[in-house]
Amino acid sequence: MLSDWLQKHTPRLVTPQCHLCKLDKSHSDAHPRWCDSCLNLFESVPRCQRCGLKTLLTVEQCGQCLSQPPPWHRLYCVGDYTFPTARYIQQMKYADKFWFARDLSKLLASRIEHPAPLITSVPLHWRRYIHRGFNQSQLLANYTAQELGVKDEVLFRRIRSTASQQGLTKSARLHNLKSAFTLRKQDFQGTVPSHVAIIDDVVTTGSTVYQLCQLLLEVGVKRIDIYCICRTPEPSG
Repeated sequence: MLSDWLQKHTPRLVTPQCHLCKLDKSHSDAHPRWCDSCLNLFESVPRCQRCGLKTLLTVEQCGQCLSQPPPWHRLYCVGDYTFPTARYIQQMKYADKFWFARDLSKLLASRIEHPAPLITSVPLHWRRYIHRGFNQSQLLANYTAQELGVKDEVLFRRIRSTASQQGLTKSARLHNLKSAFTLRKQDFQGTVPSHVAIIDDVVTTGSTVYQLCQLLLEVGVKRIDIYCICRTPEPSG
């Protein structure tokens, strides 16, 4: 809408407001979008550093990861799929407010202690890309790479359109995504990167990033990290 465009592109002639609480943020410099009080709503909590799920204390690997380790080494996230983070993801993806990708990427980058030298994104099928007009994961990869001072490249293609993953169990998600992705072979002519991060907006069961990790491991990538805005516990069943 025109009002959204004007809000984004017109310089403010009045006291800057926090986008969330609408209060004065002229003395809050930590983030251009939110005041210091609202930034606390995005505060990190103890998690398993391997799978990213919440734990009582921060641990390198939880019991589940020790018994069934995922194919990646480390998962970084902003938080759970709850207010206010979920609201900004929904507006970014479904209300065409793609500029929130920059704000969310800034939050994500502040969590990443040892960034991978190369970031890549979860691909969209071309039909969904045309419908939405952009790939939110690619935007997050672009902005996060800028914040961290590293490279971002498109390494994957989605060759099969799949049903929505929402509401599916982990086994159903894995079946739904079977043979849905492939590597862009031209990007692996020569030296294979040793450390790559895959970025997505939301990780639930990890089925999508699991499939992509397998493709990278097959060509010799040694370490894979996962970056996401929200890490959500997988549905039961």
